Amino acid sequence: MLAIYCLIVCFLNVNVVDSQGSRRLMSRAVNTKYGSIRGISIKFPNRNIKPVEAYLGIPYASPPVGSLRFMPPINPSQWRGVRVTDRFGPVCPQRYPDIRNESESLRQMPTGRLDYLKKIIPYLINESEDCLYLNVYCPGKIFCYISCCFAS
Repeated sequence: MLAIYCLIVCFLNVNVVDSQGSRRLMSRAVNTKYGSIRGISIKFPNRNIKPVEAYLGIPYASPPVGSLRFMPPINPSQWRGVRVTDRFGPVCPQRYPDIRNESESLRQMPTGRLDYLKKIIPYLINESEDCLYLNVYCPGKIFCYISCCFAS
């Protein structure tokens, strides 16, 4: 259930990183159960949108490949050093409509759906069965401690 919630949060926050904000690697590392991570700070040009800390592509389970395919997720391996979490992890393989021909697409779906697909499809290009990653966003002025304990 938590994994589904995290996926929803991930998709709802696609616009956050997509905005024309400035991104910079943070100087401090955050400790997790599996190792340390260093995220990015994102500042937006709009004064009304506060800066955020983003930790992108944090593994929350071992890759579901080989003998782990179609099995419940297991804990990820611990890592040494600091893992830079500044990029989205791959998405799980999926099928989405071909929208290259806009007029044909508009016959098959509402304009709002087409606009939404145009926005998210660039994020769906990097597909892999190794797709169990989280994107965590924290308010920029608050220390964010992440304790990864999603798989039992």
